[in-house]
Amino acid sequence: MNFNVPDYIKNIAPYVPGKPIEELEREYGISDSVKLASNENPLGPSPKAMAAIAHSVRNLHRYPDGAGFDLIQRLAAYLKVPPDRIVIGNGSDDLLGMLARVLLQPGDEVLVPDPSFLMYTIVAQSAGAVPIKVPLKELAIDPEAMLSRVGPRTRMVFICNPNNPTGAVVRRPALDALLAALPPRVVVVVDEAYFEFVRDENCISGLAYLDTRPAVVTLRTFSKAYGLAGLRVGYGVMAAPLAELLNRVRMPFNVNSLAQIAATAALDDDEFLNRTLGVVHEGMDFLHAELAQRGLRAFSSQANFFLVDVGRPADEVFQALLHHGVIVRSMRAYGYPRFIRVSIGLPEENRRFLKALDLVWT
Repeated sequence: MNFNVPDYIKNIAPYVPGKPIEELEREYGISDSVKLASNENPLGPSPKAMAAIAHSVRNLHRYPDGAGFDLIQRLAAYLKVPPDRIVIGNGSDDLLGMLARVLLQPGDEVLVPDPSFLMYTIVAQSAGAVPIKVPLKELAIDPEAMLSRVGPRTRMVFICNPNNPTGAVVRRPALDALLAALPPRVVVVVDEAYFEFVRDENCISGLAYLDTRPAVVTLRTFSKAYGLAGLRVGYGVMAAPLAELLNRVRMPFNVNSLAQIAATAALDDDEFLNRTLGVVHEGMDFLHAELAQRGLRAFSSQANFFLVDVGRPADEVFQALLHHGVIVRSMRAYGYPRFIRVSIGLPEENRRFLKALDLVWT
């Protein structure tokens, strides 16, 4: 059938998420598997979020607050920004789509680090814009290379900080220089999905540039550090006029009631957040030390995952680990055919990964 669909839509390569753990167990005939593939919180959801959900399920027959008043007010207090600068979304992916619909037109160019989060390319293409992929430098986003690709049609620049899948960060001097050199018409989108995990004191949040030119939009999510990936809730912080435009195209009730309630409660769960950071940082240090003893190179990361050069085809290692009930992510599709990405798990999950890796290696 001919739906008269534009070529820029036909040419989009669909995003392929990691398979659910239940599906992989069925396919491979395994059970009690350990999933270290999707950068999820190893502790599960925030307890305060779960308690808030349990108290609120009786109201599921009501529509959500379309304005997200309580969540936005709590975020404004938490971030120390005016409420009119915050837009909530069904995950930060939803915000990416809004930005594309509001700011991009066919023929515009969007600078995208390569590799980075695949949705940047997809949302650009969905608006008919042209993604310009800028290679990383030593696994990190290269601001100088990005500046060299700025042209008269450049409209947007994506910075994933820390970058997924490499875990590297852009430090303040480099980000300062990039913003100083970009034309005012360019909007810089700083995706901070993993920002809570950062230990590098020289890494700066996009929130520090809220009132600068060019315009800077900071995106964050409750999926990772707060353990609410299944509820899909994120937010963007930006100039108030841009926030007003995004709210014009935002779908009604885009963030469901339970997601709003859980996210609001999670922001008050400092104990859970601190436990999460402790587990992730200790797990990261432990795995790096163990892998170094095995002669494997694990790359430094400021997120809750890291890359490992396994010295052989990553797909082979990925498949072999599956048969031992351990799920990681092959990076072949990202241009790193010998790398796997490993999310930090609970201590016993990290040890099981090492045990399985030893069996694969011998």
